[in-house]
Amino acid sequence: MSTMPTNMVNIRDLNDLVASKNDFVKLITKGMDQTIVGQKHLIESLLIAMLSNGHVLLEGVPGLAKTLAIKTLAQIIDAKYSRIQFTPDLLPADVLGTMIYSVQKETFQIKRGPIFANFVLADEINRAPAKVQSALLEAMQERQVTIGDTTFALDDPFLVMATQNPIEQEGTYPLPEAQVDRFLLKVVIGYPSREEERLIIRQNISNEKPNIVPLIRPQEIIEAQKIVEMIYIDEKIEKYIIDIVFATRYPKEAGLADLTNIIAFGASPRASISLAKAARAYAFLHNRGYVIPEDVRAVCHDVMRHRIGLTYEAEANNITADEIISNILDKVEVP
Repeated sequence: MSTMPTNMVNIRDLNDLVASKNDFVKLITKGMDQTIVGQKHLIESLLIAMLSNGHVLLEGVPGLAKTLAIKTLAQIIDAKYSRIQFTPDLLPADVLGTMIYSVQKETFQIKRGPIFANFVLADEINRAPAKVQSALLEAMQERQVTIGDTTFALDDPFLVMATQNPIEQEGTYPLPEAQVDRFLLKVVIGYPSREEERLIIRQNISNEKPNIVPLIRPQEIIEAQKIVEMIYIDEKIEKYIIDIVFATRYPKEAGLADLTNIIAFGASPRASISLAKAARAYAFLHNRGYVIPEDVRAVCHDVMRHRIGLTYEAEANNITADEIISNILDKVEVP
């Protein structure tokens, strides 16, 4: 059931504004389809994060076009792209940049690191130690980097897509829960279907490589981000978001007493903010100037799965955060 807002005049204007400014969504999707087979959810998640001015943590086995997806997105938007391969010997300066002494000029010069880009791929983020992870996460949060005595603002749009491999835990440094919370979305991607796999084989053994041409400018994304911030969220939708988040903290009060021994800690206030932001972006992608409950439900798993702590009992019984979120969505009353 959808909720239509009361101030209809403003909503009509917003709908018209969204319709006039979201043409680039089709261009991006079409451009991505040229190089990436399937992975619709991954592409949509990148667009949601980009429009919400947030970041994505991506979990999936190797070879699922994670790197290709963000690289293609950067090419279509004509934006600067960089890739950082996280390894145990990486240093914060390898990410942020450092001061280098110039013999000719007899002075220190600043050499900027790969974080100075619009789209940054942090590949296998759990392979580098805490110092490097913290340097990246601080830059993500503050949108600025300090090298020596100089502070640099990072360019807009700015999106970090960090990946982690779920199958190997040897020699890894898992991200602490408090730091994982900095990511707007945690997206879990699976294997392609048989038909998609057949298309992937065909595409990769043929000598024809699709030529990715820039279709839009970064400025259009910045303008779209401003429109997403204007998208209307009704009080009933706000209450719905709060009810979902509070159900992770106080499951008994939400009529979910069986989750009490399964949830170690509930979602933080950042989850409520992220749900509202991601729901707005989802509404924008679907040509609406207002948020409906279905928008919240559509983004809920990606926004919440990394924000709920599981007890040993949950892990022993193979209960996942996704199952808990599904139970909460089934129980919490939809406005």
